[in-house]
This record gives sequence, C-alpha cells and structure tokens, in this order.
Amino acid sequence: MRVGIIGILQESNTFIQGKTTLRDFQNDILSEGDSIRQKFQDSHHEIGGFFKGLQKLGIEPVPLLAARALPYGVIESDCWTHLMSRLDKVLEVANQLDGILAAPHGATVAENENDADGFWLRKLRIAMGDKPIVATADPHGNLSAMQSDSVDAILSYRTNPHMDQYDRGLEAAELMGDILNHKVKPTKATIYLPFAVNIFCQNSSEDPLKSYISRVESIRNKPKVLAVSVFVGFPYADVPQMGAAICVMTNDDFALAKKYADELAQVWLSMKKQFDPILPSVADSVTQMKNLTGPICALDMGDNVGGGSPGDSTILVHELIAQKAYPFFCVIADPEIVAQATAIGLENTGSFSIGAKHDRFHGFPLQINAKVSFLGDGKFSESNPTHGGFTQFDQGKTAILQTVEGNTLMISSRRMVPFSLNQLLSFGIDPRQYRVLVVKGVHAPLAAYKAVCKSIVRVDTPGVTSASLHRLPYKMRRKPMFPFEEIYL
Repeated sequence: MRVGIIGILQESNTFIQGKTTLRDFQNDILSEGDSIRQKFQDSHHEIGGFFKGLQKLGIEPVPLLAARALPYGVIESDCWTHLMSRLDKVLEVANQLDGILAAPHGATVAENENDADGFWLRKLRIAMGDKPIVATADPHGNLSAMQSDSVDAILSYRTNPHMDQYDRGLEAAELMGDILNHKVKPTKATIYLPFAVNIFCQNSSEDPLKSYISRVESIRNKPKVLAVSVFVGFPYADVPQMGAAICVMTNDDFALAKKYADELAQVWLSMKKQFDPILPSVADSVTQMKNLTGPICALDMGDNVGGGSPGDSTILVHELIAQKAYPFFCVIADPEIVAQATAIGLENTGSFSIGAKHDRFHGFPLQINAKVSFLGDGKFSESNPTHGGFTQFDQGKTAILQTVEGNTLMISSRRMVPFSLNQLLSFGIDPRQYRVLVVKGVHAPLAAYKAVCKSIVRVDTPGVTSASLHRLPYKMRRKPMFPFEEIYL
C-alpha cells in the first residue's frame, strides 16, 4: 500500500498590512518528493510522525508536497495560485495512491480564497474520490465545513504549546492503517461555535482550558470514540469561519458522535465568560513585574510573531524603560538597524531609532544609545521538541546592542518565532542575567522559557495579535458571536 503525504501550513493574520509571498515559503519550506523526507522524517513535526507511523505499518510513504511559511499576513493571490498549481501537478499520481495524510494549518487565508485550507483539502477529495484522507490540524485553526467534509478524519494537536505534533502524526498514520485494513469506519460530528476564544486563555495546562480539556478526555476515552478534536480558533483571521469548533469521531456511529459533540459544545459555551478575562494595562503589568522574582518571562501578546505580528513593537519596552525595570532583554525585527549597526561596527557606540517601523499600532521607535556587541548571521538550531516542530531557525543578519543600563536588544533582519532558548544561548546570551525577558508570544514560547524563568506575566499590549479582541476591526466574522455579542445555550 502507498499513502501520499501533503502539508500546506501558514497561519494568516488578516489585520496585518503585509502579505505572505512565495519568497516567504521559499525561505522556510517549499519542497516536493524525497526532499520532504530529508526535512521532516527525523523532526518533531506531524509530518515526521506520518513517515514513522507509515513505515512501522509497512505502508510506503509517498511525499508529494510540503509548503510552510512563518505566520504573517494573507497569502498573495499569485503565490496561492502557484501553490495550487503545484498541488494539482503532484495530485496527478492520486490514482496510484491508497490514501493521503494531510497537514493543513486550519487558519490559512489567501487574497483570493478566505478558506484556503478548505479549498486545497477539497482538491484532495476530488482527486482521491472515496479513498481515505486523514488530516492533522493546529487547534488554532478556524475549522470550516469544507475542511471537515473533505477529509475522513481530522486530528487536532492536544497541547498548547504544541508539544504533541509528532504524536498526532503517528496517530494519523495508525488511523490510516486501520481504515485501509477495514478495521474502522470513521464517522464525524462537527459543531461550529459562535465563540471567539481569547488567546490569554488558550494554554492547555492552565485553567480555564485545562478544566475543559479534562471533560474532553472523559469523552475521548469512551468506547467507540476514535478521536475528539478541539479547535480554539484563530481570532486574528477575519473570516466567516473564525471561531471555536468541536469534532467528535466514532467508529461508524454518527448518533453517538453527535451526542458527544453536543455535550462538549454545551459545556464549553457554559464556560464562555471564563474565556474572556479582564486584563491589566501594560503599565500595571510592568508594576507587577517589579515585585516578582526574576528572570521574568514578559509575554508581549499584542506582538505575537507566532500569530503573524511584525515582531517590532516597542510598547512594552518603552514601559519597562519608563519604570526602570532593568535589566531586560528583547528581540526586535528591524533590518534597517542591523544595517546601521553593521556600518557602525563592533564595539562601537551609536544612536539608534529601533522598531515600530511597520505601523503606529505597535508603538513608536525606541530612541537609544547603545554599543554594538555582536554582528553575524542569525542561524541557530534546536534538538529538543518545541512548539511547531521547528528544528532549524534563521532570523537573518543579526546585531546585538548593549545599553549603559545593562539592557540588551537583539535586532534581527527577519522576524523570528521565540520557540527556542538557543535564540539567546547560541549568541552567548545568558537569559538568567536579566530581570525581564520580553518574549513576543503568548503560550508557545513557554515550552522553552519555563526552564529559566521564575515568573511569567502575559501583557495585554496593543497590536495585530491583541488579547483584547474588541480592539480589532472585524468585518467578516459571524454575528452574534461571543464576546462581541451575547449568545445563549
């Protein structure tokens, strides 16, 4: 038996001005054939799990297409057309396959297709006919009917930070084997909830989501249940399918799947107000930090690179300086400053205007005098499992600036998700030397930063990934939808 492997992953923030281009995919992953095996088979990603799981079952993996770009703005129409043309080409061998394992993100938006994941999964269904398609998905996806209806089974990651992607890939491969060997017949019941889940409440190891997940586990362990997938949604994609969803899959028993899906939906909606907390101001959060034990992981929620933000917000840093919460460390994406630091040269001091180059939504440039202590490329690697399954990182040419107050600013020429402590350690930076580590994320970085931080503070900064959803100018979302309007059970 032969099973194809396809992955197209990009989390699209529709509130950001920039667009995701073909070069963004080329700079990350855009591969066909055996090069996919080389990139993923030993990774912590679900595609790595696909390879391992199929090989254990004696099923031949057939890598077809893998495309991934860092979260950012919507995909340009020309780029999307190119990706779909490549998908059509690799699907010409569909009649030679017994099934497909697919890895969509679930929150991909293109200029010419707002349900991009549903669009390409439907292409798979048309090409495969009634042959099985099993998909994994990020729980931050906005699950749509087109996505769910196009696959036989969909398995969301169970953790946030996403530490179980490889396991879900193995599970998907095992389920594919059971389907092909006629051991199970997956039957899904999916409920789409008019409910936007605040990013602040999306950590699977913290309440309220932790308590809800315990209810999910009680259903997942019941007889005839094959899987339960929870989608907290991606509120930074202003599309009609934005919101939470529940998908329960049983072995050939739709009534049972529907019963459990309804039950879990009702429980979630009854808890909805717990998922819309009142958050302190930026100033109050920094005041709180001054009374905590360091190092403190200060999560800059409004500039969450993993949610598509520009990575150049200065709002939190300005407040740290105003309250003299020293010393701090922060990474800011600003290629202009890297070029300036390069011109100034190592060990020399200059005057810099850093960050907030993308828009005023993310603050005003930071005016500082600083010494250039490092210049070089921004490549580093990670051998341990981290959120997203990433192992190789490249933030482009990098400069490190030191201020007289002892603060350190790492300036990258490309945005970088803060998923690995090696972003610091590889460049000789000891995170334990700082009182505050400004980290541009919400939950994902904790898989790395919990090892060195004694305190964690999530800061409700403005930005395109603001935790306060009322700040965002929605036009396409469903109505009514909580927390914007009241909804009832």
